[in-house]
Amino acid sequence: MTATRILATSVGLLCLACAASAEGLPEKYKTAGKVVVANQPNYPPMEYVDPATNTLMGVDIDLGLALAKHLGVTVEWADIGFEQMVSSLETGRVDLIHSGMSDLPKRRETMDFVDYMKSGAQFYTVTARAGEFASIADFCGKTVGMSRRTSFPDEAKKWSDATCVANGKPELIVVGTEGSADARTQLKQGRLDGAVQGSETLPYLLTLEPDTYAVIGEPFTAVYQGIGFAKDATDLRDAYAAALSALIASGEYKTIFEKYGLGGTMLDAVRINGEPLN
Repeated sequence: MTATRILATSVGLLCLACAASAEGLPEKYKTAGKVVVANQPNYPPMEYVDPATNTLMGVDIDLGLALAKHLGVTVEWADIGFEQMVSSLETGRVDLIHSGMSDLPKRRETMDFVDYMKSGAQFYTVTARAGEFASIADFCGKTVGMSRRTSFPDEAKKWSDATCVANGKPELIVVGTEGSADARTQLKQGRLDGAVQGSETLPYLLTLEPDTYAVIGEPFTAVYQGIGFAKDATDLRDAYAAALSALIASGEYKTIFEKYGLGGTMLDAVRINGEPLN
């Protein structure tokens, strides 16, 4: 992209219905008429740039716009590197993070999350080597790549300790990559035996590159993905939680997820920091 920020213009002038639904929104966002949202569009189908139109697309994009519309504001997307998102939130550069971020206990020390989908870390390999892996335990001792910017390396190490080392097998060799695309490139080059990425992205990947990759077993973690808020922004967090509950009730939430083939990742109800919304 040529610009670091893309202003979403699909939400028009405030209407009476929008104003009514914005009652829980803090006054400063009503006055500004927008929220600034950290997002890095390199994780399809969650967020990506359509090469034909240079516009943002994905589950997070559609859901973010729907939530903002319900709250009576527009979205200003801030294209920020994943590793810089938390500091941008803490310094007030952005109002919230909506970019395929896992709700992890260690992140809750500095952030709150409104959880909106379930996810998991998933092993896969190239189709030509799928026969070597009858189960994910066959990755013990293998070289596996995953984005170093995510929680996957730590999670893979824990999995290796419990599944490989504890059973007398060689440990998993974790290679931190520059992102999921880099992991796939190295995998196709034969530099890796396998790779790990979020289970929600693999169905989309398989449609883009048919007969190229094979998913092995089930995800070895179970996590929620959430919209991140600063600890002192509970009013904004709660307004988003209420808006998400309304989208679930109306069916708009389901429509968005099914549009991208991710109906299986939906939640029945909103959670805050992993706990059901009371």
